[in-house]
Amino acid sequence: MSDTVTKKVNKSDQEWREQLTPEQYRILRQAGTERAFTGPYWDNKQAGLYRCAGCDTPLFLSDTKFDSGCGWPSYFAPLSEDAVVELRDTSHGMVRTEIRCATCDGHLGHVFPDGPKPTGLRYCINGYAMVFEPV
Repeated sequence: MSDTVTKKVNKSDQEWREQLTPEQYRILRQAGTERAFTGPYWDNKQAGLYRCAGCDTPLFLSDTKFDSGCGWPSYFAPLSEDAVVELRDTSHGMVRTEIRCATCDGHLGHVFPDGPKPTGLRYCINGYAMVFEPV
């Protein structure tokens, strides 16, 4: 358990629409997805930090990013346990684990148990749900 306290971000639908691009809004607020190999960052190899595009919460370090071949940015671990929350997703006739930003509840993507060591997990994240901060 982390000693940090995450301050929740709550905005109206109108406030989210004014802040986010249409693509960010569709993904973060409506649980949409971008087409594989089309969003930002799926092939980014720069060192840096990936933050939530909705609230700027630090989510993933480039050190945990790997090429999964799926067409979306993939990571084997979030920056901290407190950065994301997991929810059961039964949409589209599948059972998956959805990943949301713990601060603003924005939809990020899904996590799957087919990633590399050390976690064996693949956090498959929509590029438009994040912003990248190079180091």
